[in-house]
Formats: sequence, structure tokens, C-alpha cells
Amino acid sequence: MPNIDNIKKYKKIHMIGIGGVSMSGIAAILKNWGFTVTGSDWVKSETTDKLNELGIPVKVGHNLENLANANIVVYSAAIKEDDPEMLEAKRLQIPTIERADFLGELTRCYQDTICVSGTHGKTTTTSMISLCFLEALKDPSIQVGAYLKQLDGNYKVGNSEHFIIEACEYVESFLKFSPKAEVILNIDNDHLDYFKTFENIKNAFIKYVKLLPDDGILVLNADDTNCMDLAQYTNVKPVTYGIQNEKADFHANNIVFDEDGFAQFDVYYRDTLFDRIKLSVPGTHNILNALSCIALSTQYGIDKSAIRSALLKFTGAHRRFEFKGKIDNKVSVYDDYGHHPTEILAIAKSLSHKRYHHSWVIFQPHTYSRTKNLLSDFANVLLNFDHVIVLDIYAAREKNTYGITAKDLVHQLISIGKEAKYMPDFQECASYVKNNVEENDIVLTLGAGTVTEIGPMLIQ
Repeated sequence: MPNIDNIKKYKKIHMIGIGGVSMSGIAAILKNWGFTVTGSDWVKSETTDKLNELGIPVKVGHNLENLANANIVVYSAAIKEDDPEMLEAKRLQIPTIERADFLGELTRCYQDTICVSGTHGKTTTTSMISLCFLEALKDPSIQVGAYLKQLDGNYKVGNSEHFIIEACEYVESFLKFSPKAEVILNIDNDHLDYFKTFENIKNAFIKYVKLLPDDGILVLNADDTNCMDLAQYTNVKPVTYGIQNEKADFHANNIVFDEDGFAQFDVYYRDTLFDRIKLSVPGTHNILNALSCIALSTQYGIDKSAIRSALLKFTGAHRRFEFKGKIDNKVSVYDDYGHHPTEILAIAKSLSHKRYHHSWVIFQPHTYSRTKNLLSDFANVLLNFDHVIVLDIYAAREKNTYGITAKDLVHQLISIGKEAKYMPDFQECASYVKNNVEENDIVLTLGAGTVTEIGPMLIQ
């Protein structure tokens, strides 16, 4: 059992925004440790239903009554200062703490917190690592950023000292954690609304590797020079992996893809054949994710047969190139969370290993700042699809102070010779696609917002 001395003083914990991916996992861990947990959320969801079943009362809307009994209030980043529950906590002088800070406190309860970070691939890699630890019967606690069918949710409460989590760089929240092991997948230009420059992103990662104890574990992507630069800022000798960089400790060779785009490849540890691995998720980027998982798992003495078996069983996290169904049994529909040019390029490459007639992408840009900063990059990667439809920008946390619209992306595409359509209405978009697809086409709904609603409209 992890050591909970540092949070014992909070007998009753109230959580605002408890239905969030990370918040719900935290709530379940606290409940398992014997804390009284209550919560509220804007909407009723599968997650809130599940929390109620666990004996965590969740109120849809505001819950000033439960809050009044709490010793501390944990709130998610989306909650504003003027939220009625936040104002009530202030009035009653109940301390409040932001989710990432509180999760940092949880990481200090475990002797072995494993943090998976990087601009892309965190959820998939966290899922792969989690399955390896489960296969090896290590009983970890897990927090992953999407629904994983092997967990029947996005978290697991274990009774060992292993705590496997995604560590996001946005607003530098990963600096609040106390990792024993870090996996760093890549460092890319993202979240510029917060970081402003790439240099600032890199500096955040430098501070992050400095959090490792000298006996910690650091796994780095040897194909990413920005990742490799981090090694100089820590005393931990990194374990590296890669496809292009043959000097990597773990290296993939003899890669072949089947008609689903799933890879099979030899893994070499330094110059010795380690094993042949088969994946059940598409794309070259998933070979890299799997290599990082193999590199980490071997540091924990996990047997190669357990690793091989876990990676074969992993069919993808929710909304990661997820097969949704078919239109009239003739056209396959997939859904993906990709909302950055690098992620979209990885998806396009995954697609190139599949067999199909024409590709359709329905893209919902995510945040005004990202769309404005990376406009031409988005246009260039969308060239990889045969038919492009662009929906309105999903605002998420932003107001449009950037003077950008989805039409700007469509004009950018047209200016570089790609036909693209702007279709803000989901129903109209679904009808248009249904009436124009041909047999063996592939349709992909793409983005981190509400675009995921279109898949079911197409399949019905």
C-alpha cells in the first residue's frame, strides 16, 4: 500500500469537474484508500455513473452541500475563479488545490511513479506500458488519457508501488510530479498559446528531466534530437530507442506491414536480436511507441514474452485511429483525436499502409491559437488525403482573439492546389459524405473536439 501520510489530513475531499479523465481516476484512488470523496460536474456521463457506482456521490450542476463538509476542494483546470463552488469554498475558507498539484501529491505517495510525456503519443504509450505491467502481474495503479478496454475505463487502482501516468507539458503541469521513471517520446511545437516559443517548450522539458532522482530511469527517443539533448541535464544514463538512429539501445529492423497497416518487426537490443514483435495498431509512429514501451519494461525486468503478448493484445486506445464501423458495409469509418500537424502526418502514413480506394478526412481544427500558428503546416499535411472537409474551429478554452476561421484553412488548401470544402453543419457534412463515397473508401473524422459525433451519423 502506498504511503499516504502527506494527504491523510484531508479526510473529506470534494472534486469540481470530477468527470474529467484525470479527475475521475484520482477520485477512485482516493476512495480505495478510504477517503470520503464527493464531486460535481457539468454533465452526466458514463464516467460520473461509474463514480456513483463506486460510492462516490456526483452531483450534476453545483453541489454546495457536499462542498461545505470537505477538508479540501480539488478543481480541474477548466474551472474558473468565479465558479459558484469555488466562491463558496473561499467563503468557507476551505483550501482549494488544482488537479495537477494534487496529482503531484499523489505521485509522492508512491515509491515508483512512471511518467509518460512528449507532445504526441502519450495515451497510446501509457496504454502499452500499462498492459505490459498488467501482463507481468505487477498490479500497478494507472491513469491514462482515454478509455482502455482492458481497464474498462481510463484508470486502475492497484496495490503496488507502481503508478503509471500521462504527464502533460501543457502549462508545465508535469513539473508538479515526482517521477521515478520518465519516458519522453518527442518534443514538438505545440501549446504555443501558453509557451509562446519552442525554446520555452524545450526549457520545460529540461526542468522536467531534472526532477529525476539519480537512481531513476529515463527513456528517450533517439530519432528526436530535442529529446536526446535532454540527457546532459540529468545524472541518469538514458535508455534510448529508435528506427532511424541505429545507435539507439532498442532499434527496430525488418519492418513489414499487413493490409490493416499493422507492423511486424525485429527489435534489436544494441546488436543482439531481442524479439520479433507484432502490433495490432497501425502506423510507423506506433512502432516508436512500442519501442519506448519495450525499453521501459525491460528496465523493470518484465519478461519479453509478457511484453510480446501485451503489445499484440493492445488494439488501440479510444479515439486513436479507432474503427467505428461501415457505411452500407462498403466504406470504413475511423475516428482519431489527432489535432496537430505531426499527428495528422503520422495518421496519413498509417493510412498509406492500408488498402483502400479513396481517403476522406473530416477535420475539426482545435483551438484558434494552434490553427493560426500552424496554418500552413495543417494545409500541407492535409494534402495527403484525397478529399478534405473542414469544420468550424473547436474553441476549447479560447476566445477568438486571433482573427482566424476554418475558412482560412480551406483557402490555404485551395491556394496550394487542393480542393477542400468548408462545412460547418455536421448533418450536412454527414449527408454529403454518404452521398459521395465509393466502395472501399476510408473516411476519417479527425480532431480533439466534437467531430467524433459525425462517425455514428455516417454509420446509422
